[in-house]
Amino acid sequence: MRITEIFHSIQGESTYAGLPCVFVRVTGCPLRCTWCDTTYAFYEGEELSLDEIVQRVAAYGCPLVEMTGGEPLHDPEAGVLVTRLLDLGYTVLVETSGAIDIAPLDQRAAVIMDLKCPGSGMADRTFWDNLAALKPSDEVKFVVNDRADYLWARDVLDRTHLADRQTVLFAPVFGRLDPKTLAAWLLEDGLRARLQLQLHKYIWDPAARGV
Repeated sequence: MRITEIFHSIQGESTYAGLPCVFVRVTGCPLRCTWCDTTYAFYEGEELSLDEIVQRVAAYGCPLVEMTGGEPLHDPEAGVLVTRLLDLGYTVLVETSGAIDIAPLDQRAAVIMDLKCPGSGMADRTFWDNLAALKPSDEVKFVVNDRADYLWARDVLDRTHLADRQTVLFAPVFGRLDPKTLAAWLLEDGLRARLQLQLHKYIWDPAARGV
């Protein structure tokens, strides 16, 4: 697999936020979101065998691992690596764009799936069949750029009743939408959703890598 970086940090997103976590950032992504903060993952990285990846993860002695990108499911070996890590006793999170079928993933993995709002420029790439493949332990995230994105996400929740089945996360695009504004919208509408901030960007420099 081509891997951009493997690092140990504090999980900044999802309901796992605040926990120590090893991140395996897979190179490559078929999407080009307007607000993407990891464009370096499109092309950088080195070829590593699954054994080498597992060894580097193990060196940190941390039980929580996240597969991220880029888009980790873009690599055909990602599912094999996820199962291998699970078999070794790790809790494995898979951060995915929602554009690629999640059904083949090992059911023991926790999926953190984006539903791309129009402001990303990639809403039309969503693979909507993924909603039926989500487990109760999986989470769905909306990254909100502006009021139009928020209204779109609110409509999706109304139509799909996702909040009846999943943990739903609403995250403001860092530096573009004030978290207070998004919080006010959520409170005003009484949405069953969790406000998510990118914790790592408040701990470290927002442009820092490997955190």
